[in-house]
Amino acid sequence: MTSACENCSCCGSSPRSFRSLTLALIRARTSPIMAALMLWWLWLVFGLVLAGLELATPGGFYLIFFGTAALAVGILAGLDLGGPIWMQGLLFSVLSVVSLLFFRNPLLARMRRGTDASTSIDSLVGEIATPLEDINPDAIGRAELRGTTWTARNGDRVAVTRGQRCVVQRVDGLMLWIRAE
Repeated sequence: MTSACENCSCCGSSPRSFRSLTLALIRARTSPIMAALMLWWLWLVFGLVLAGLELATPGGFYLIFFGTAALAVGILAGLDLGGPIWMQGLLFSVLSVVSLLFFRNPLLARMRRGTDASTSIDSLVGEIATPLEDINPDAIGRAELRGTTWTARNGDRVAVTRGQRCVVQRVDGLMLWIRAE
């Protein structure tokens, strides 16, 4: 008597092959409907993994767009609006590329806006600096501002003395232009 798997129509190979037996068991237990019902959560897991990888990698903002596209496809598939698997793959690809092209540069600009060096240096205008030495008019010396020693130029017509309160008029590179308060 021959076994049921010797003339196997489900895997098409010999019964002694472990791979063919495994494929036969998977095909026998997993119906196409069950596979489609379970696919939505795989998209969600994939999206969360990509979003987590974006957090773990240094800036660039690439993976987050692929992660949000996978989450969107997972939600659509969960609501039974995703269509067949090829449509979900196509939707994932289109959403990823379109969101990357349209939203990456504005996001990078928004993130870099707060860290611009010229913005933080320009905020020093109007601050109070203290000369560390006497500085004659239009001469260069040293002054302390916010606990840091700066090169300072006296932009006033009168000399400033050591320890005198001075106002920062402008910032030119790493040089403060100061005048007596």
